Amino acid sequence: MKSFVQAFVLLALASSFASAFDPSPLQDFCVAIDEPKNAVFVNGKFCKDPKLAKAGDFYFSVKMPGDTNNPVGSNVSAVNVDQIPGLNTLGISAARIDFAPYGQNPPHTHPRATEILVVLEGTLLVGFVTSNPNNTLISKVLNKGDVFVFPIGLVHFQFNIGKTNALAFAGLSSQNPGVITIADAVFGSNPPINPDFLAKAFMLDVKVVKDLQAKF
Repeated sequence: MKSFVQAFVLLALASSFASAFDPSPLQDFCVAIDEPKNAVFVNGKFCKDPKLAKAGDFYFSVKMPGDTNNPVGSNVSAVNVDQIPGLNTLGISAARIDFAPYGQNPPHTHPRATEILVVLEGTLLVGFVTSNPNNTLISKVLNKGDVFVFPIGLVHFQFNIGKTNALAFAGLSSQNPGVITIADAVFGSNPPINPDFLAKAFMLDVKVVKDLQAKF
């Protein structure tokens, strides 16, 4: 009886962990729509009648370069369920990432997805940091045709170390992976985090923290 209870508890825990990821669909597709009338609510979206699905529900173009004229020198063109409604319940998405010379995709995380990145143009320094207590930096310089994986939830980055533009495409294991940019979240939260607290956490002068918060 004891072993049965233990097995049941382990199964329940495993099920709760599994539910944290995009579920497998029980039909061919579930095109997301904003109009709930005569629709079924699945995975946070209402589903269109499959008989009304069309090619446009499964299509989006990212052939045009993104605008990298910004402080970080990069642009991420997301391709998730908000751009392609047909991705709903399919557990996958993508992104085009354009980099100006020496541009970067700053340290960030995807709370719901592992990311796989392929470089199409240029040279990128990429990496991720493992969780506490080790906080090990795992990084590599990537050239055209190289592929790198960023495990789910870990802080990671991409930096164009070349003198020319760079281009990469990423695949993510969620229809809506989410993104948390570390600097924006810490210094640009609304309302702001108490600067005295951040000063102690980062071992900085309060004036420095307030200056950083003003930038975000």
